[in-house]
Amino acid sequence: MSAAQWRRAMNRQTSMPVRPRPASAMQPTVVAADPYPDSAAPRWLKYLWQTLHARHVFTLAFVLLFPFVASPFITFQVASQALVLGLIALSLTFLGGYGGMVSLAQMTVAGIAGYGIAVLGTSSSAEISLGWPWWVAVPFAILIATLCSTLIGWLSVRTEGIYTIMITLAIGVAFYYLVLQNYSIFNGFQGLRELKPPTLFGLNWRDPLPFYFLCLGCALVGYFVVKWVVRAPFGVALQGIRDNPRRMEALGYHVVAHRVAAYAFAGVLAAVGGILLAWYNALMTPGSVGTGWLINILVIAVLGGMRHPIGAFIGAILFVLLQTFAIDLIDRERFNLVIGGVFLAIVLLSPDGLLGLWAKLRARFGPNQTMTSPTPRRQQ
Repeated sequence: MSAAQWRRAMNRQTSMPVRPRPASAMQPTVVAADPYPDSAAPRWLKYLWQTLHARHVFTLAFVLLFPFVASPFITFQVASQALVLGLIALSLTFLGGYGGMVSLAQMTVAGIAGYGIAVLGTSSSAEISLGWPWWVAVPFAILIATLCSTLIGWLSVRTEGIYTIMITLAIGVAFYYLVLQNYSIFNGFQGLRELKPPTLFGLNWRDPLPFYFLCLGCALVGYFVVKWVVRAPFGVALQGIRDNPRRMEALGYHVVAHRVAAYAFAGVLAAVGGILLAWYNALMTPGSVGTGWLINILVIAVLGGMRHPIGAFIGAILFVLLQTFAIDLIDRERFNLVIGGVFLAIVLLSPDGLLGLWAKLRARFGPNQTMTSPTPRRQQ
């Protein structure tokens, strides 16, 4: 075809009217096949039964029976703290593992919720706290933290890599100095104390056993919701945006809107963890949202594995165990050295954390590993 013929063909095509395609036609709908079409059970129950394995039943039985055989110190100081930190780290795991966005502001969002429940509810500073009932203060604290997380996402999703990390770190440091230097709302460096969960059904929910089951219930709900979201059309699209945002945008997906929505969802998880953290410590101080804790949440998420929701809780268990018992072997001031050494060793051995290391060991030494014999040459 000559150049003149090509130009005439292109002019003929551009002269034809082009009807805009609706947005619904540009975005393919992801519909999962029904695993048990002959059953009348709800779809979520069918998928739960399909994905349920013996290890899940064993793990659930273990976490339910654990507080009845462990001491109150282990139940409250280790297990409950690991569940709270794991829930906050789960929000980062969702953003980083499934959205490709590493945020250092997740502890900041949790701190906003913690300070929200302290200011809106009751604390030792009666002149600052508003004294709202818990069933009003808790939803408002979660709402405020979620809106702040959405704003953080709106500011940071237009960047990638180190720029996203620096923006979220700057926001976290700014919030730290805000609560440190503000005495009229946050009571400065002294913070707000005597933050207690409500007495409901005749139980003191800060006792080791009730507080453990409260944290366990929130952690299980957060874990299963994340597992459901990443398999939903929104989660599938978010993973596609993580892998190739330009291609997803060409397919008709709004990349910025999906990323901001991911920040909002992660903000809900971090907000619930922040309220539990405030009740666990019975106080909120600037030290709770300092730079050290911003980094610790990232360490917890990476230790367990960023691409696995359960990895956040595994990393939290390892972190809390080292934090609690490492002082028996070394000085308290050298705890960060131990955490840094363990973090460096795991990352060097497996970039996907402990779960990635476990998968490598199973692939190499597992029972399904069989020796393959060379393919015999076909006789001529």
